[in-house]
Amino acid sequence: MPTCDNLQVTTSSGDLALQVTGSGPTIVLLHANPGSSKDFDGVSDQLAAEHRVVAVDWPEYGLSPAPALDSFRGAMTYRDVLVELLDELTDGHGWGPFVLVGSSVGGFAALSAAAARPDLVAGLVLVAPGGFTAQNPLTRLACRSLGRSSIARFTAKPLARLYLRCRNETTRRTLAEAGSIATNPARREVYCAIWHSFAEPEHDLRDLAPPPVPSLLTWGRFDPVLPAFTDGRRAAKALDLQLHRYPTGHEPYAELPDRWIGDVKPFLAAIPAAGGRRLPAGNDGGG
Repeated sequence: MPTCDNLQVTTSSGDLALQVTGSGPTIVLLHANPGSSKDFDGVSDQLAAEHRVVAVDWPEYGLSPAPALDSFRGAMTYRDVLVELLDELTDGHGWGPFVLVGSSVGGFAALSAAAARPDLVAGLVLVAPGGFTAQNPLTRLACRSLGRSSIARFTAKPLARLYLRCRNETTRRTLAEAGSIATNPARREVYCAIWHSFAEPEHDLRDLAPPPVPSLLTWGRFDPVLPAFTDGRRAAKALDLQLHRYPTGHEPYAELPDRWIGDVKPFLAAIPAAGGRRLPAGNDGGG
């Protein structure tokens, strides 16, 4: 098992805790809401066999402290601090450019970083990225309702039970993280702010240009939060990417890690020779 080092990077939204394993080209893992870097435990060792893996804990999750809540803007804060983090890892350690593995809100941040600073990004592995849900009164109401503290206290863990279809050690730990929303007021504020941000116009990526770097789009076939049939297809069309689907819920890397990594490893191996070419659109890969 690769040795793990802990780092802390200061951003405009507070400190971010990082777990660093392996060596080689650098992969940055960006988890969903709620969650932590531990959500990638099922795949991180395999990734670290040939890469340096930087697993990020978003503010108030895992080992990262709470952000300054008066200026915390949910997904948009994640988007902004990710660029700060990549700049710091480049300037302070010389690790870039990076392959970003982003799940849900982490995928939104990864896509935004690639669009804003393509010099920092070598490739993208996207897992049900946020930003492709049609904005209408119903979706905005759902996001704002789930972003109310009085509701989130009772719904965060049941919702996680619904969208994590497969059970194993990793997903059980993720469910425990979701359960902490009920008992940790600071974490609940962060969780709610992120849900609120999903209804903001800035979170809409449907008109985003296709990524300027090699990209892989993965999705759980039975994801009830961001359904593959609607959001997945919209993302594939907007980003001009092939959609790789798995018989899982929201987090295929945690639910069926061997199957997901089976698609990711050859994609990563091809990046140095990819010459900036993207995977073609139009096919449904995966299971």
